[in-house]
Amino acid sequence: MRRVSFGFGLAAVVALTAVATAQRPGVGQGDVPARPPVDAPELARLGLYPVGVQRSRFVQPGQADPLQGKDRPAIAPRELPLLIWYPAASAGRGTTYHTALSGEDVRDVAFDLPGLASPDRAVAVGRFPLVILAHGYGNSPDVLSWLGENLASKGYVVVAPAFRDPPISIRTDAARAGPIARRPLDIAFVTAEAQARADKREGVFAAADPTRTALIGYSMGGYGVLTVGGAPLNPAMGTLSRGILTPYAADQASELRAKNLKAIVALAPAARFGDVPIWTGQGVGAVPVPTLIVVGDHDRVVGHEAVRALFTAPAPAPRYLLTFAQAGHSIALTPAPPAMRQRFWDMDWFEDAVWRKDRLLPIQTHFITAFLDRYVKGDMAKDGYLNGLTVQSDEGRWPGAPVGRVAQYSPGPPASTVWKGFQPGRAVGMSFEYRPASGWR
Repeated sequence: MRRVSFGFGLAAVVALTAVATAQRPGVGQGDVPARPPVDAPELARLGLYPVGVQRSRFVQPGQADPLQGKDRPAIAPRELPLLIWYPAASAGRGTTYHTALSGEDVRDVAFDLPGLASPDRAVAVGRFPLVILAHGYGNSPDVLSWLGENLASKGYVVVAPAFRDPPISIRTDAARAGPIARRPLDIAFVTAEAQARADKREGVFAAADPTRTALIGYSMGGYGVLTVGGAPLNPAMGTLSRGILTPYAADQASELRAKNLKAIVALAPAARFGDVPIWTGQGVGAVPVPTLIVVGDHDRVVGHEAVRALFTAPAPAPRYLLTFAQAGHSIALTPAPPAMRQRFWDMDWFEDAVWRKDRLLPIQTHFITAFLDRYVKGDMAKDGYLNGLTVQSDEGRWPGAPVGRVAQYSPGPPASTVWKGFQPGRAVGMSFEYRPASGWR
């Protein structure tokens, strides 16, 4: 089980008078992962809201546990701790997240992460879209704080469950069945429960608008959100999950599908487990909402080509694919904290072999912000950040731009084909593709 606690750290915002400075892009050079450095694209910058964070938990009775039980999975209540980031009415002193990931010897390696969110602040007035943020195999919600905090500053309520996976270094079939079986079931439950509490105006969920829901998932979490979004499970997934997913396979998965879903973001999503394809029939093409997929073209964990196939499948809603050239699988975790830089296994959770983390994360934040604002909030002004871009970032040109270092953001077409919102020297090493869906409005 991954534990989370909050405290007040010197690296965080230290006074209410510092709110304006803390919200300015580039301040602190990314010392807090949610705060982008000065060379980040435009939409990566923090929003107007201070950020609050709360701990909570959901409990679902009578759930099958693939890690327990000899002949069949044991039945027990399923408890899911939560991190909830939200727009706050006022700023606080920030926080330090205390968490751990499993080491190569199975034992947890503890570490701290600085955060700009402040615990238990009053919620800002208004109703904000609901985002469910699902971590990867063996991760914890804390390592996605860069995204949860950033989105909360822009007017989203972000709910991140801790799935409590077994250590990833345990290679047994039972251990593997745990996240395979539980990830879509847990995401479906957390989504429905958060929506129900929002309907009832309970606590922090009173600020969430359940009619505008988005799902974001990394790796194993990406598999989960695409399944909950409507991709039909391959019946073979029943065997991999100790029979737990058998009732939800193929056309019987309606109980898993999230209601009021407006958009999905899948970061390096799992598309196969070994030789077993996860979905059947139309696969991810059956997902009826706009989907943004992000992957590195050297991702040897989930496989770049397998992920790309999710984008190219015919679909009834728009699809976007952001690809980082030469990047591997570790694209979505915070930069490695000092405690995770002592051994290769620990550092490899976090750091890419080629890309700086303070480039990878802000670029993803930029596109995720544009995507969610467009398709969840209905902000048509964000179309220019998503559509009409050159496929290869390096091909962009900005005639008349000053020579040398240019700090200006590209205005996009027609003045510039450098990706809108990027500084001209920073739109390199990526591709961004768009597949429209006929009849989509």
